Amino acid sequence: MKARAGVGPLRRLVVLRHAKSAWPPGIADHQRPLAPRGRRDAPAAGRALAEADQLPDLALVSTAVRARQTWELASGQWGTPPPVRHDSRVYAADVPELLAVVRETSAEVETLLVVGHNPGLEELVLDLAGDGLGDAVERVRVKFPTSAIAVLTWYGRTWEALRPGVALLTSVTVPRGKK
Repeated sequence: MKARAGVGPLRRLVVLRHAKSAWPPGIADHQRPLAPRGRRDAPAAGRALAEADQLPDLALVSTAVRARQTWELASGQWGTPPPVRHDSRVYAADVPELLAVVRETSAEVETLLVVGHNPGLEELVLDLAGDGLGDAVERVRVKFPTSAIAVLTWYGRTWEALRPGVALLTSVTVPRGKK
């Protein structure tokens, strides 16, 4: 990606909310698996990312079962998935916690995917987006449903420089699989 003089390369933060999960009785929240709809939607999210040429250089994935299953099914749609880091801090994280994890990313990574949960992901997108294309910001404000993908772009030398309000929300999609 092209760098802006004195600012750094264009970076992309791709935020993917886990696909629809099941609510089996007696199962702890962290252990909840995907529901049948989630098992259909997660591969659709992977295809949507590939078709939009938004494949990551690295994925940060919550350790929750439903997030890990979303990652496996989505990345299974790509020839060679990128490296993945499962991080327990992404589970039930708020914006400061999510930003801390993102800021640890190596400067070599230009496109980063985070697979996690609401309300943290929705709040992260809204916090980082200084602006958005079309009605993207309003769409996230209204609802950031399961399998939603938000793409934020910004220029920076390192991920550590990512700050609230500096990114442009370039797209919001909600891929759905076929029954």
